[in-house]
Amino acid sequence: MHANKQHLAKTRIYDTKLKTHHIRVQPGEFYVSEKPDAIMVTVLGSCVSACIRNPFNGYGGMNHFMLPESEDGNWSGTSSVMRYGNHAMETLINEVLKSGCSRHQLEIKLFGGANMFDSRQAVGSQNAQFARDYLENEGLKLTASDLGGNFGRRIHYTPNNGKVSRLILSQTQATTVERSELSYKSKLIKKPVEGDIELFS
Repeated sequence: MHANKQHLAKTRIYDTKLKTHHIRVQPGEFYVSEKPDAIMVTVLGSCVSACIRNPFNGYGGMNHFMLPESEDGNWSGTSSVMRYGNHAMETLINEVLKSGCSRHQLEIKLFGGANMFDSRQAVGSQNAQFARDYLENEGLKLTASDLGGNFGRRIHYTPNNGKVSRLILSQTQATTVERSELSYKSKLIKKPVEGDIELFS
């Protein structure tokens, strides 16, 4: 199975404690693998990551996306940044479906959506609710989630067995993540609307 190359994560990092290489999934990226020892890592503030796999063969992956509120508040709104979020979810879902399972068999876990700094806007809460609404509107089951709060997260995901490890970020790490997400959001707003992707049945 060959994944769509657009927005495919390419950064490999070496974990000195576990003595193994991981794939780092950064904002706007995704990654899928069928390798038994594949581990995907991402760091989240107000952004959300979905970890999705075929539970029958362990083929799966992770994405990392920002889902700002659309102008009309509807998950299927026409805002370019909103459609980018849909693109990130649909791309990952389609890639996992290629491994042979049906949509209702997907194992889906959501992480992130923190309100770390500006609680008045509650961006993280909006992102988390958007992700839940997306799955509900698509008729997809949420297997597990760790959303909200006021802390950043580091997520390690092993699609082969579905295991997720979460590490709470320190204040210094959280500040770095916030700056990174703000920079990504600024670039995303200027990005043209992505093409539609139809979910496989």
